[in-house]
Amino acid sequence: MRVAAFARSTPLPWQLALLGCGVLVAVALPYLTSSFYVSVATQILFFGLLAMSIDLLGGYTGHMPLGHAGLLGVSAYTMGYLVSRLHWGWLQAAGAALALTVLVSVLFGFLAVRTRGIFFVMITMAEGMLVWGLAYRWASVTGAENGIRGIARPEFATLYWQYYYFALAVFAVCALLLWLLVRSPFGLTLQGIRESESRMRTLGYNVTLHKLLAFTISGLFAGVAGLLYAWYNQYISPSAINIGASTEGILMVVLGGAGTLLGPVLGAAVIVAVKNLLSMYVARWPTVLGLIFIVVVLFAKDGILGIARRGWARWRQNRAVRAPTVGARPVPATDEERAATGG
Repeated sequence: MRVAAFARSTPLPWQLALLGCGVLVAVALPYLTSSFYVSVATQILFFGLLAMSIDLLGGYTGHMPLGHAGLLGVSAYTMGYLVSRLHWGWLQAAGAALALTVLVSVLFGFLAVRTRGIFFVMITMAEGMLVWGLAYRWASVTGAENGIRGIARPEFATLYWQYYYFALAVFAVCALLLWLLVRSPFGLTLQGIRESESRMRTLGYNVTLHKLLAFTISGLFAGVAGLLYAWYNQYISPSAINIGASTEGILMVVLGGAGTLLGPVLGAAVIVAVKNLLSMYVARWPTVLGLIFIVVVLFAKDGILGIARRGWARWRQNRAVRAPTVGARPVPATDEERAATGG
């Protein structure tokens, strides 16, 4: 239910209007503000894509991974090595990087999907740490702690605003594909697995295969985020793929609202904004970020979108109560709206 209830209770014209406003603001952003804020928005795009890839497993399948920064690193390091060391073209390097990321995702997923709960979390954390360890030790390829520098962007996206539009286009395509995926029969099956694996097995579904496919698809989108990350910084190092980076991805999902696609992007926007904007004025910004997370966990376990859903439901309920009763009865609130408002 999560955001589905919010979407059902929101008239379609309002949804289309909000979507249109968001698209207009995103397209016009380089004309409205400085290069700094455009760069912050670019970070939100690729971190939001990483968070959505995590949410495909954690929010829709019910298995939260703690090593997806490692899959981001596989893609970023592969593309960086091919571009900067072997001088491949950006398109060929990106294709090879995504192919390797898919293979690694299949291998990691095969090891992880037969587990659940804390065991799944620990295995995925170990897999992410394995990639991080290789990035430190395989110096001839990864440059160890110095990383790989000089990762050239595509020729048409060298300027900051050009790269922003490139990242926006990639993000839009990936978001659309994920939106179609989670609403497909496959996506509904993943949600059924989240609710009850045993029931789905009883109904004849191959739960292990579905979880492996979800892990692989999730890894693919994390790989796309890795390409955008490496091109943005034109540099990749082990610090970008450590356990802290994976944890931040999970925080984005939980903060925005798990089991949605918009929620992880909102969570990414909050965390990126705190790191880039609030840090200029507050020395202890990690404490502020921690307090925000604690408040959300205590009072809005379904994240920022959950707060919006309950606020919208309460507003509709109050509007229905105040509706004139001459000639027509007020429209009663739905069960989901009453549950959201505590009624």
